[in-house]
Amino acid sequence: MPKDTLTVKDNRTGKEYEIPIWENTIKALDLRQIKVTDDDFGMMSYDPAFTNTASTKSAITYLDGERGVLRYRGYPIEQLAEKSDYLEVAYLILFGELPTKEQFESWRYDITHHTIMHENIKDFIHAFRYDAHPMGMFISTVAALSTFYPEAPNIHDPNNRLIQIQRLIAKVPTIAAFSYRHSRGLPYMYPDNDLSYTGNFLNMMFKMTELKYEPNPALERALDVLFILHADHEQNCGTNAMRSIGSSHVDPYSAMAGAAAGLYGPLHGGANEAVLRMLRAIGSVENIPDFIQSVKNGDRRLMGFGHRVYKNYDPRASIIKKTAEEVFEVTGRNPLLDIALELEKIALNEDYFIERKLYPNVDFYSGIIYEAMGLPATMFPVLFAIPRTVGWLAQWQEMLGDSEQKIARPRQVYIGPEKRDYVAITKR
Repeated sequence: MPKDTLTVKDNRTGKEYEIPIWENTIKALDLRQIKVTDDDFGMMSYDPAFTNTASTKSAITYLDGERGVLRYRGYPIEQLAEKSDYLEVAYLILFGELPTKEQFESWRYDITHHTIMHENIKDFIHAFRYDAHPMGMFISTVAALSTFYPEAPNIHDPNNRLIQIQRLIAKVPTIAAFSYRHSRGLPYMYPDNDLSYTGNFLNMMFKMTELKYEPNPALERALDVLFILHADHEQNCGTNAMRSIGSSHVDPYSAMAGAAAGLYGPLHGGANEAVLRMLRAIGSVENIPDFIQSVKNGDRRLMGFGHRVYKNYDPRASIIKKTAEEVFEVTGRNPLLDIALELEKIALNEDYFIERKLYPNVDFYSGIIYEAMGLPATMFPVLFAIPRTVGWLAQWQEMLGDSEQKIARPRQVYIGPEKRDYVAITKR
């Protein structure tokens, strides 16, 4: 009878070890028993950047990169993007089930009525230089919120934890909009509780002198779809940071500031801006063949293609591609879209890219949409952080309830010198 175990033979000693397999995974601590002598520390696994190491178990997001599948709590991303809205998806990600009508109305009310921020927060943002990056302001302000809610560190009280979660989901669009207005030298616009989550964000971003801001329904819906697509994405850099920092049992504001800082990096949240720079550098459809050849030669990089996890077409990219067309019906067609479409067409039919499994990812079209909506590239990582807030908080809450989790403390393989004796500075 086959057994769910792995037999490992240590050729140094000739000993064999039988290690249990669970969900096609072995526990790293089961390797510790493999020793040459009794006083050995034991075997460890070495995995820089966690390329093949699971640091947690999770019921939130399922991702199959080989088949191009993404699901939240079992629901295909395609269905959620077509039929749901961001706040409903946020509820699903946090609580595991789609809400009833009554649950959703209560949830939406609670989020809507937490959007206002303490006036001192406005003063805090106002203290930044006129040219401060919106993401830097966003990260700092999220961290500063921890000082406004002294009860926030009481993370083991479920009711208190829920209030902090609602506050963060509600306030991040306000923080984002205030950061944008500050960078533009514009007066801050307060939330409008009559509008939807994304409609209110557009209101705080773009309202000028009109008495009542009315968001364009197509743009409001497009932003909702983009927020749904970015809500969670398994154990990426920002989410890993949220869990790692949160494992110290710090308050959620401080943990989320760290997660957002991870997102700030160009390898994480800045990829869509890099796509825009690439498309502008190409300049026209006629220049694409020369650009493709330069990529093959190793002289340039094809931004927005390929992914650490996806080895197939990113399912979010096809949804965004459709959303882009809907946005351009309102805003007018961005000429960069024609370059992007032709570039994708050629790349998907070139053996060079097919063999390397380089397919468009979510960043390939999102920047074009944001730009068409009047959002500058400096806001792109902030626009990523707003929807990802719910994913970070769901992962953080799941981590707190996992009895196997402890404070994050990876091992290292020491490769420095052996013991040395101190030498006086006069003798060196």
